[in-house]
Amino acid sequence: MTHPRCMSCHPAGDHPLQGADHHEHMPGVWRGDTGHLGTSCEECHTDNNVGLNGSATYQSIPGNPRWGLAPLSMAWEGMTIGDICRQLKDTSRNGGRDLAMLREHVANDDLVAWGWNPGPGREPAPGSQESAGELVQAWINSGAQCP
Repeated sequence: MTHPRCMSCHPAGDHPLQGADHHEHMPGVWRGDTGHLGTSCEECHTDNNVGLNGSATYQSIPGNPRWGLAPLSMAWEGMTIGDICRQLKDTSRNGGRDLAMLREHVANDDLVAWGWNPGPGREPAPGSQESAGELVQAWINSGAQCP
C-alpha cells in the first residue's frame, strides 16, 4: 500500500500523483468541494488502458470504468504503516468497509486490480492482487493488529 502505484491514487493533497517520484498529475487536475476530483477523469481516462504511439512522453493512458481518486479520508501519502493500518480499520475513513469487505476490496475490486496491470510504461505494484488479498486475510486471521 506504500508502493508508488498505490500512493498515486491515495494522495493527501489536491492533485493525483504520477510516477515513482510522485509528481503531480499532468495535465493538472484537482479535487472539488466533495473531496473527489473536480475535473471529470473520463475526459482522458476511458474504460481500459490505452497504448500511445508517437511523441508522447508516456506510453499509455490508464483506464477503468470507475477511474477516480480516493477521497481524502482514504489518503495514504505521508502516513506511516501504522497510520495506514488504523485508517484501513476505521469504517468512518475507509468507505464503510468492515474487515471482510476490506479484504474483498483489495482481493477483487477491478479498480484496485489496475495496480497490477497499469499499462505500458508503468511499473506494476509488487506481487499480485490475489496475493494482496491473501495477505489481508492473513492479517485479519491473526487479529488485524496495527504496528
